[in-house]
Amino acid sequence: MRHIKIHKEGRLILVSLLFILFAINLIVYLQFPHLSIAITTIVSAGIMVFFTYFFRNPMRVVEIDDPSYILAPADGTVVVIEPTIENEYFGDKRIQVSIFMSVFNVHANWYPITGTVLKSVHHDGRHIGAYLPKSSQENERSTVVIETEGKTQILVRQIAGALARRIVTYAHPGKSCHLNEHLGFIKFGSRVDMYLPMDAEIFVKVGDKTSGNETIIARLNES
Repeated sequence: MRHIKIHKEGRLILVSLLFILFAINLIVYLQFPHLSIAITTIVSAGIMVFFTYFFRNPMRVVEIDDPSYILAPADGTVVVIEPTIENEYFGDKRIQVSIFMSVFNVHANWYPITGTVLKSVHHDGRHIGAYLPKSSQENERSTVVIETEGKTQILVRQIAGALARRIVTYAHPGKSCHLNEHLGFIKFGSRVDMYLPMDAEIFVKVGDKTSGNETIIARLNES
């Protein structure tokens, strides 16, 4: 059985939420003593269970003997696989693979491959639905460019959704990144895009479910 703990990005939120709910329950009890305390207790417990579930951090460790494999950076559903022009960094055509995360998915993000971070930049933006194509350019987002050991560059973009209000990115230029390591965390609904070379071999299709740091998305042609 897998060991699951609370992600560090959620610990302060959960503690704060616990105190807030306790205060609300106390005020309700003092102001409305005849109201069944069971009602507010059940509602509060439901809220705590949901937020605890949202910030879960499953321990996933993989061993890949082929360094050209690209693993899923996030849990979710593949919503886009198509050639597109990536204008922010590459300025040429790449294969875009997008994974949409609902509020019920694990929201930790993993590095999809071992390599070195060349670029990491945060962009402020809108908070429209992350499933919309224009969210890649208009929403709050963080862009991370990784160069593999074979000198191939890929781009990973964390995108906030309609509910997400904070993107956390641990990457910084010059950092050595590895599989099994968290790239960041997106709070409350979001999407992760990857831009891969046109000759990458894609193993997933639109509609497939992914498991972060486990599902093999593609293989780079680094021969």
